Amino acid sequence: MNVYRCIKITDEVVQAFQKLIPQLDPDCSIPSREYLNELILSDYLFLFLAEDEEITGSLTLIINQMPTGKKAWIEDVVVDKNNRGKGIGKKLIEFAIEFARDKGISKIDLTSRPERVAANELYQKSGFKRRNTNVYRLEINAIH
Repeated sequence: MNVYRCIKITDEVVQAFQKLIPQLDPDCSIPSREYLNELILSDYLFLFLAEDEEITGSLTLIINQMPTGKKAWIEDVVVDKNNRGKGIGKKLIEFAIEFARDKGISKIDLTSRPERVAANELYQKSGFKRRNTNVYRLEINAIH
């Protein structure tokens, strides 16, 4: 199992997202090759992939720089349903934590829906603590 930062969008990467995104959220659009290219060109967003014989998982790490310091946010963690329970999610999380540490990040946040029991257990085992906070979302320019 190899976990790495994606620095080039190949056909394999595009196909992996066509498979993984519906498993993460069936209501989300599949990202185009162009959009994926935009993501990996960002200075503040990092796309990590888990691969054995094929890409089986992904994680996005966003670094925010603000007056109170650098912080990171983990989003869109997904492991292919046929490969869950093999430690792939754990390796993605560990890779993201080390990457953030190397970038001088002191805090990483993430959210996870309560019904994602295995994911919540993984985050807690990885050292994430539940915060007493509210998360709000305003949907603008939403496609209905």
